[in-house]
Amino acid sequence: MMKKLSGLKLDHRKNTQNAATVEFPLPSKVTIPMAMNMGTPCNPTVKVGDEVKVGQKIGDTDAFFSVPVHSGVSGKVTALTDYLSANGAVCKAVEIETDGLQTISDEVKIPEITDKESFLKAVRESGSCGLGGAGFPTHIKLNPKTAIDVLVINAAECEPYITADYREMIENSEDVIGGIRLVMKWLGIPKAKLAIESNKPEAISNFSSMTSGDDSIEVVTLPSSYPQGAEKVIIYNTTGRIVKEGELPSDAGVMVLNVSTASFLYRYTQTGMPLVTRRLTVDGDAVGKPMNLCAVIGTSFREILEYCETDVDSVKKLIGGGPMMGMSLRSADMPVVKTTNALLALKKYKEPVTTACIRCGRCVRVCPLGMMPADIERAYKIRNIDELKALKVTLCMNCGSCTYVCPSNRKLAETNQLAKMLIPRK
Repeated sequence: MMKKLSGLKLDHRKNTQNAATVEFPLPSKVTIPMAMNMGTPCNPTVKVGDEVKVGQKIGDTDAFFSVPVHSGVSGKVTALTDYLSANGAVCKAVEIETDGLQTISDEVKIPEITDKESFLKAVRESGSCGLGGAGFPTHIKLNPKTAIDVLVINAAECEPYITADYREMIENSEDVIGGIRLVMKWLGIPKAKLAIESNKPEAISNFSSMTSGDDSIEVVTLPSSYPQGAEKVIIYNTTGRIVKEGELPSDAGVMVLNVSTASFLYRYTQTGMPLVTRRLTVDGDAVGKPMNLCAVIGTSFREILEYCETDVDSVKKLIGGGPMMGMSLRSADMPVVKTTNALLALKKYKEPVTTACIRCGRCVRVCPLGMMPADIERAYKIRNIDELKALKVTLCMNCGSCTYVCPSNRKLAETNQLAKMLIPRK
């Protein structure tokens, strides 16, 4: 039996695992940023005073590495503003006052797909990007330069609290399988592996039954550990293949697609409705009623928190995503974006005090890739680029495991990311 990569055993805290998705009420206003994925921000294609409809394209660009933006509401454009995202980047945002009618745009049409080229065009027009949190444009991922013989569907959802992907698997299992077969068909991929952590037995049983007799799709049960869903980890643990430093998964003949992304692609080909809503888990000790919600993209986090019976003023830490890889949010007035899979509100949070490294080696033992975070931290401080290269800092997946186990509360994962920025890109 193949040895799995090392990782952490975390308290899952999947409090909302059995909470069926609730449709969030239509907000009176939405703010839709023009940058919600990796790549170039879009330019607004509407102006103040324009009437817009559900599914209408409101932002686009000629840039290769980008996807268009659509409206999830019908109403009137009231402002074009500058928006500061969680990562510090500034882009334009379109504010729309909803009319409550939710009139569907004439642009919403089932795409005509006859070959790989038309499939990739449809995927781009859908506005799809990776829904696992990274936001990589899907149409670019689906068009690698090398041959792919294995499609890995990432259904691990290994971070504590988050259950959005799990609810997708339970509530839309037919769409998940439909999306897998869709990608396999148009990209000519012969084999797919649906990778699910062992703490999701209902999903494993359901998909095993659905794929019984289909040798092209294998349901793979993975140990419940973190960071099981990290790309390099899940590739190795499902296929035994290693993605080397500087390589892409496609260089190993593998393509990884988030389970919710695959499910969305199938629905888009059946309805023509682009990516305008997002399922997210709302949890944390400040949340009175944790739940899974489906909200229109652009909905204010404040409204969502209040709907979940949260005293927003008591929140000391607000995180978009999970506690390990999520990003701290500067304000509850920021909106839901395409990559929002969770919102964690914490009131008992206390900023940890950093002390000197005691050379205990815990960060080394827990790293799935066998890296040496303490040595990377030292090399970063003195800006020794040659040493950082020798330590292979660019391999870091920023899973945060090293920071989590550090008894000195050193911000090792953060330092790794800063160190990677010192390495010249090819």
